[in-house]
Amino acid sequence: MNDAFVIEGASVILPDRMAKVAVRIENGAIAALDGPRDGARVIDGRGMILAAAMIDIHGDAFERQMMPRPGVMIPTEAALLETDRQLAANGIATAYHALTLSWEPGLRSVATGFEVVETLAAQALRLTVENRVQLRWETFCFEALPLIEAALAGPLMPALAFNDHTTMGVLDSSCPLQTRPFDHDPAFPVVDMNSSAFAAKMEPRAKRSGMHVADFTALMRDMWKRRAEVPSAIAAAGAKARTAGAPMLSHDDSQPETRDFYRSHGAGISEFPMNTTVTRAAREAGDWIVFGAPNAARGGSHLGSPGSGDMVAAGLCDILASDYYYPAMLIAVARLQADGIGRLPDLWKLVAANPAAALGLSDRGEIVLGKQADLVLLDWPEGSVPVVRHCFVKGRTAYGAIAAG
Repeated sequence: MNDAFVIEGASVILPDRMAKVAVRIENGAIAALDGPRDGARVIDGRGMILAAAMIDIHGDAFERQMMPRPGVMIPTEAALLETDRQLAANGIATAYHALTLSWEPGLRSVATGFEVVETLAAQALRLTVENRVQLRWETFCFEALPLIEAALAGPLMPALAFNDHTTMGVLDSSCPLQTRPFDHDPAFPVVDMNSSAFAAKMEPRAKRSGMHVADFTALMRDMWKRRAEVPSAIAAAGAKARTAGAPMLSHDDSQPETRDFYRSHGAGISEFPMNTTVTRAAREAGDWIVFGAPNAARGGSHLGSPGSGDMVAAGLCDILASDYYYPAMLIAVARLQADGIGRLPDLWKLVAANPAAALGLSDRGEIVLGKQADLVLLDWPEGSVPVVRHCFVKGRTAYGAIAAG
């Protein structure tokens, strides 16, 4: 049987331009641009836009499938299968689930992390898109190192993100989060962890972990006592990732010194830098820079960090991640285009070609001969919100929807 098909009539986002070309897909790859049909099935793309399917470098919306309400857990298999369907429906063909590996019990525990990694492996043949993991490692979570090592040896290379919400959590309220000192600064300003204000701050974390606030704050104090062990754990995890050839990121950088530290361990990607000073330092060093697509879609950050749209306009953002909302990547590109921030072929790189390059996925992210046929066909009337009508992964239909009209 000939599994080839041709998408005709669409406006195609090519690496450097928009063009009306017929795209032939065969054996899971892009086989021809404006080549012969040769008996291939034809998909009518008239009035639509064809683009490389999106690549999500950091998405944690899957957590809401696993825990839709605080303390209410859904079976992992069901949650991940539902997440997979959402990804396909939003045109995301490759997703890195930001899997937080924390010393906290519950949703973000190492035990849950193992369960997610094992479930994704067991369900691989039932999934419609390529589900990978970003090992979003809390650097105080020493017991996560065996999981990191196991995941690095798996069939789909994960990314490793250095994440330190412990130090952020104990920051004294007099110091702004966005410009806090380097996490390993001996003079880091620490809150009174016995105060009622600190207990109130920890309440949401305690609820997520299924713990009483007093027990959670006691656990936080105990973890903070192990601060001196963190640098050696970071070095060990970084060495494992470098040996495996895994991409690495640092999360919520607040100082150039922070960025320099993690880059020295192999993290060439700055994820959600928290101010323009560190963002410019990352740019000058040649790092990849990631911001959240929801911020660009909404028009600003809910935390007071740099706005993604402003960073794109300033040339200080290479990649937009779904963060906590899968539809945001497509909506963000549409808003940036409508606001005149850039041409669509350039903006589309933020969600496809650039994350592919940063993550070492040289086989996808562009409509180029020989590349993997991960494609999305968009219903995108001028001035309207775009909608995914078809999503293809390696030439296979992952999602298809026909409008009522």
